[in-house]
Amino acid sequence: MAGSLLIASFILTIFLPVAVSDDRTALLTFLTGLTIPSGRELHGWNSLINICNWTGVSCHSAPPPHRVMQLDLSDRGLCGTISPALANLSSLQVLDLSGNLLSGHIPPELCSLSNLRQLSLSSNLLSGAIPSQFGFLNRLLYLDLGGNRLSGEIPITLFCNSTLTAKSLQYIDLSNNSLSGEIPLFRGNEVCELDISLRFLLLWSNNLSGEIPPSLANYSRLEWIDFESNYLNNALPLHVFDKMPSLQFLYLSYNNFSATNVGPFFTSLSNCSQLQELELSGNGLNGELPASIGNLSVNLRHLHLQQNHFAGSIHPKISNLVNLTYLNLSNNALNGSIPLEIGGLRRLERFYLSNNKLTGEIPLSFGKISRLGLLDISGNELSGWIPDSFASLPQLRRLLLNGNRLSGQIPPSLGKCINLEMLDLSYNQLTGNIPAEVAGLQSLKLYLNLSTNMLQGNLPSEITKMDMVLALDLSQNNLSGVIPPQIGRCLALEYLNLSMNSFHGQLPSSVGSMPSLKVLDLSSNKLSGGMPESLQSSSALRQLNLSFNNFSGVIPENGVFSLLKGSSFMGNAGLCGGHLDGIIKPCETERARRRRNIWKIVLFVVGTLCIFLLFFFGLSMVRSSDGRGRCRLPSFRRRVLADVDADEEFNFNHCGDYYPRLSYRQLLEATGGFTDTSLIGSGHFGRVYKGTLSGGAKVAVKVLDPKPGTAAVSESFKRECEVLRRTRHRNLIRIVTACSQPDFKALVLPLMPNGSLERWLYPGDQARRRPELSLEVMLKVASDVAEGMAYLHHYSPVKVVHCDLKPSNVLLDGDMTALVADFGIARLVHLGAAGGDIVGDVASLATCISTTGLLHGSVGYIAPEYGLGDHPSTQGDVYSFGVLLLEIITGKRPTNVVFHEGLTIHEWVKRHFPGNIESILMQHEPSPLNSPSPAAQHDPFDCKKHKRDVILELVNLGLACTQYSPSMRPNMIDVALKLTILKQDISSVPRFARDC
Repeated sequence: MAGSLLIASFILTIFLPVAVSDDRTALLTFLTGLTIPSGRELHGWNSLINICNWTGVSCHSAPPPHRVMQLDLSDRGLCGTISPALANLSSLQVLDLSGNLLSGHIPPELCSLSNLRQLSLSSNLLSGAIPSQFGFLNRLLYLDLGGNRLSGEIPITLFCNSTLTAKSLQYIDLSNNSLSGEIPLFRGNEVCELDISLRFLLLWSNNLSGEIPPSLANYSRLEWIDFESNYLNNALPLHVFDKMPSLQFLYLSYNNFSATNVGPFFTSLSNCSQLQELELSGNGLNGELPASIGNLSVNLRHLHLQQNHFAGSIHPKISNLVNLTYLNLSNNALNGSIPLEIGGLRRLERFYLSNNKLTGEIPLSFGKISRLGLLDISGNELSGWIPDSFASLPQLRRLLLNGNRLSGQIPPSLGKCINLEMLDLSYNQLTGNIPAEVAGLQSLKLYLNLSTNMLQGNLPSEITKMDMVLALDLSQNNLSGVIPPQIGRCLALEYLNLSMNSFHGQLPSSVGSMPSLKVLDLSSNKLSGGMPESLQSSSALRQLNLSFNNFSGVIPENGVFSLLKGSSFMGNAGLCGGHLDGIIKPCETERARRRRNIWKIVLFVVGTLCIFLLFFFGLSMVRSSDGRGRCRLPSFRRRVLADVDADEEFNFNHCGDYYPRLSYRQLLEATGGFTDTSLIGSGHFGRVYKGTLSGGAKVAVKVLDPKPGTAAVSESFKRECEVLRRTRHRNLIRIVTACSQPDFKALVLPLMPNGSLERWLYPGDQARRRPELSLEVMLKVASDVAEGMAYLHHYSPVKVVHCDLKPSNVLLDGDMTALVADFGIARLVHLGAAGGDIVGDVASLATCISTTGLLHGSVGYIAPEYGLGDHPSTQGDVYSFGVLLLEIITGKRPTNVVFHEGLTIHEWVKRHFPGNIESILMQHEPSPLNSPSPAAQHDPFDCKKHKRDVILELVNLGLACTQYSPSMRPNMIDVALKLTILKQDISSVPRFARDC
């Protein structure tokens, strides 16, 4: 097609003026580099009609006629590259190719379009640098290159006059790219001739660093400044924005600005009388909110100050901002009470105060903010009753009061909030019944959460009026009575949690008939009867937990029941079903029941005779124990996964006959009586002792302490035995043998000469880390751990979620090979019917809770989704590994005081990365980025740069693994591969350079 069009173009040159022919040729050449999706064809471009009638083409009506004035092909799904031939459209004023899939570089030839007034190439896949020649387009008014993959520095010519002809550029959008360097308002030490026509400057979501240039103050006509999501640092400027009387929008959020007193900055903004929106969230701002906050523009509508370190009380002067519609002060350290003057913000629509340290009662003045649609004051320390004044808010749609210390009853007046879509009162100390007025709120469309309070009484029948609500959580209360059958009228309900209450009676079949229900948790109640057929007939139900009730009968095998494990039904003595991994007893046939009754009679008779004989012959026939019984390896005949042989017994003696079965006395002698001198570690479930067997072998004996609870310890012991028995990898600890008695349980492991990784990272009173833990060793240890975790997640015969990966659970052998250890709270997984992982104990719908009732893992290493109720997952292990990797690099525990100030280790590292990488490296040794050794200084290999590149890669990997969203994290196969490549990269470096 392109060839025929070029031939047609050649024919038309006979009849058309030369300039018009050039325009046609330029457009057809541009077309040859494009791929046009089906159904989006460009009308006229494949014909000989006048080019002014082609799709997206407009021509001049005045002389010169038929010259292309505008080319607009935005949002047409075009692929390909931008042809330099477009530079031949010499009369072009508007070029808009935005919203396509164009790739490659921006042709510098476009800079010859001297008549161009608007250039928009946004939302494509363009890469490379911005041509500096764009600064010579003196008629250009509008430049939009946002939403691409552009890199390099911003050309200074965009901001400064380089010719005697004045420029008129008013709009610059370079946002959402990968541009780096500083905002270019300087040339050396000299301020360039500024183009003061600029009104809109959008640079958000790049990699820009440095400070906001003071010369920005010369752009006095600026109305919109957006520098959000960069790496700009230093203090907030005091004499820049006060020179901009027309400024309306100022976005500086998510940078690295710091200030201990924001009062002068707010004062400087008081001159911006047109300011409508101010965003400073996600920076390092601290100190108190000053009185000068009330001097901001009376026109201010949006104020974002969340995710900083503001402390002290909320200054009452904030009520001067009478036109505010959005106020966000969440995730700070504000304390004191909420000022009554807050009721003066009559136009406020959304108000966020969550995750602070506010105390006192909820002020009644909230009832005066008649336009309030969202109020979030969750995660504070508020007390007292919920005020009735909320009933005066006709626009209230979302009310979040969870995570406080509120007491008293739920006010029935909340039922007057007829537009309420979301109500969360969970994790308080509320008492009394659930008011019928609240249970009957038909406006609720998202969720009603009253969990973890002290509510009592029956479930109101009015709750069936909530036919649009998606989630209902009433768990962990004292509710009783029967579950009303009318609950099936909640047709939109997807999540229903009534666990940990005292509901009794049968489960109504209408529950299983709810068409949208996906998750149902009725555990820890007093429900009885059989399983309604409607449950197995449900096409939507995916998760079900009926454990710890009084259900009886046969567990079905179809529908959702085919996806569940026995833990979903445990604690129901009357249930049976042989397909549920041995936790639930199999159902007996009538023949087996008769046989069992006969055996009961036989055993009773035989037992009676034996007792009679023993009594007749006396106690001399009874053999007493000599106290020297030997520990037997535990034989667990219960199937843990569907593919495990139920009759298979443990055999831990991997070394043939070298290590015989060990008695308690032998372990006692090997460890010197389990004395403190042989103690090498301790944890929640017990202690670890070093010992020497009679043959001279060095071992570590992990003795489980029964004090925390026999059931918990037994479960941990069985789980660790199960994992160690079924996994074999060079980066996983192996087991020598196990010793199990009713009052003594121990695992015997090889003794690791170099102890745990924690011992090397934090060697106690030593001023520095051990010199052997160089960058090369750090890489080796991290790679070993990743290899072990990748095996557990993806290659092991029984997939394993570790749940507690941290430095103390990483052991180092004699050559510093890292081995992952301690599987006491691990979870075994297998592939579900839908292709996803199902975790042992997970199908119970319980949150990520260990046998001791705590979140799985250790504080600082626990994935954030576990705190929201998600189940153990391989993504959670990836998060823990990321924390471990950042900890190795920084030498800071995730629970360090710096993180107690409100930052996770991910956030703390990200604040300093990549611009200030030296500040996050380990403090107790010289920086790996110091100058090379003398030997390396004479070699062309740049040691310092190479080490920096490797550390940057490691930090990037740690940040990727600790992303908040589990779906954004890599899997351990990719992590292990990345570390292997880095390790090979380091090993290929000359030895002297590695030591530099």
